[in-house]
Amino acid sequence: MKRRVFLTTAAATASTFATGLARGPLNAASGSFEVQRSVPEWKAMLSDLEYKVMREDGTEPAYSSKLHDLKEDGTYLCRGCDLPIYSSADKFDSGTGWPSFTRPIADDAVRTKPDRSLFATRTEVHCRRCGSHLGHIFDDGPEPTGKRHCLNGVSLKFTPTNT
Repeated sequence: MKRRVFLTTAAATASTFATGLARGPLNAASGSFEVQRSVPEWKAMLSDLEYKVMREDGTEPAYSSKLHDLKEDGTYLCRGCDLPIYSSADKFDSGTGWPSFTRPIADDAVRTKPDRSLFATRTEVHCRRCGSHLGHIFDDGPEPTGKRHCLNGVSLKFTPTNT
């Protein structure tokens, strides 16, 4: 079971990583994101699972996302703020059960920070505009980057190229 320690806003600001991310619900309150919403506003716009993943750094069950097997050309947007963050051109089947990409659509589309919540340090990836948790980045992806951006489908929206 993951243990969470919630800090006051001042303490969270002091301990925030260089990327401007704080843990859990403090993401929107940190003042470092263009899109900010209150907890009630986030809960009103997201399902329970979307809120758990995007605002509390949770993970959806493997193979549960409709986006996992999607092969259509288009753009994947952050569900929290509609920022374009991944292209279908960079999507690949990692065999893990989550939508996976070799890189974001632009270098400044996402922010990262260390995640030490499990037995090893992982790289957590968030939307740079609203701070929503997207997933994790691993060093076992294909060329050209060697990275695997392993994402929660509930954190994403898909827009086909032809729309």
